[in-house]
Amino acid sequence: MRTLTVLGSTGSIGTNTLDVVRRNRQLYRIYALVAGRNVETLAKQIVEFRPQVAAVATPEALARLTELLESSGLPRAEWPELLAGAAARIQVSSAGEVDTVISAIVGVAGLPATYEAIRRGKRVGLASKEVLVCSGKLVMEAVRAFGAELVPVDSEHNGAHQCLRAGNREQVARLILTASGGPFRETPVEALASVTPAQALNHPTWRMGNRITIDSATMMNKGLEVIEACWLFDFTPSQVGVVIHPQSTVHAMIEYTDGSVLAQIAATDMRMPIQYALTYPERAEAPVPKIDWNQARRWEFFPPDMRKFPLLRLAYECQEIGGSAACTLNAADEIAVEAFLQEKIGFLGIHEVVSECLSKMPVRWPRSVEEVLEIDAESRRVARELTVHRAVPA
Repeated sequence: MRTLTVLGSTGSIGTNTLDVVRRNRQLYRIYALVAGRNVETLAKQIVEFRPQVAAVATPEALARLTELLESSGLPRAEWPELLAGAAARIQVSSAGEVDTVISAIVGVAGLPATYEAIRRGKRVGLASKEVLVCSGKLVMEAVRAFGAELVPVDSEHNGAHQCLRAGNREQVARLILTASGGPFRETPVEALASVTPAQALNHPTWRMGNRITIDSATMMNKGLEVIEACWLFDFTPSQVGVVIHPQSTVHAMIEYTDGSVLAQIAATDMRMPIQYALTYPERAEAPVPKIDWNQARRWEFFPPDMRKFPLLRLAYECQEIGGSAACTLNAADEIAVEAFLQEKIGFLGIHEVVSECLSKMPVRWPRSVEEVLEIDAESRRVARELTVHRAVPA
């Protein structure tokens, strides 16, 4: 039986992980649930899954969680240990009772806990892009040094992981990641200057959090995935391609040196890659719809327009540069997206802020997670100043 800590239990990946656990109680048990401030959902999860520990981001959230548990009817003797703060996340990820950690905290907040889980040789189901985007070298060195297992949960990287099992790694020529293309895949470049937050949040395929939805609209999300794939699978940026695939059914493809291409195809349901990360190297029946091959269907593939999506090109450049460039890229993008959603800058201003922030931040080669977090914080500070200077007049 696997014993899990779920970092980010109230988000999309976290709730889908708990659904997999719910359907396979004989295979998994929950040691710890970690959330930010969504304590209402966390309280319900505690009542259902009875973890030994539950952790939240702040003392205020902890006080509110305590109130909710008191009114839930759950006897105090059956409450988990309640913790708050960054140290608590590390504690429940590195605990000896835990063999598997699902890393699904958005942003760099989950990096220290995920890194410590890796240093303890645990299996990590990785759903947080920032862990590798901001600290790929440190994390992958720790994976090798401590014998940890890093299994991607993100659908594209999970698909690549599955495809790479089918042949000799030395015979692989390149990896191809698919992208939906977001809401502006057919929008002329000239029209992007007037895009509103509401339009950018209207994704044609997925319902996601605000930042990732805007990142999909700019294709920064795919750029971050390129960086992550380079670290996960030891590819150079030139060996990772991106194609627009509006149907979002083919998640990744591996091209071998002889020209053969293997594709991973599945329904768009995150429970499949989550379960794969938990059961690997075995497979189990998953609670996801199967593709009906009796229905006629059409799958389209076409290259992204780098003029329309300059942030995707910028991500490739940052991975080529190395060091802290990708960390700055991610931090500046998060700040710029926030400013766009608040209508402080225009849609095209996102790229402008990120590009200028990269030009102002010196490239460093961090040797610890603490250094990575320092670089992230400084990059955010610089990006905030740049959004103020580019503020759209009221």
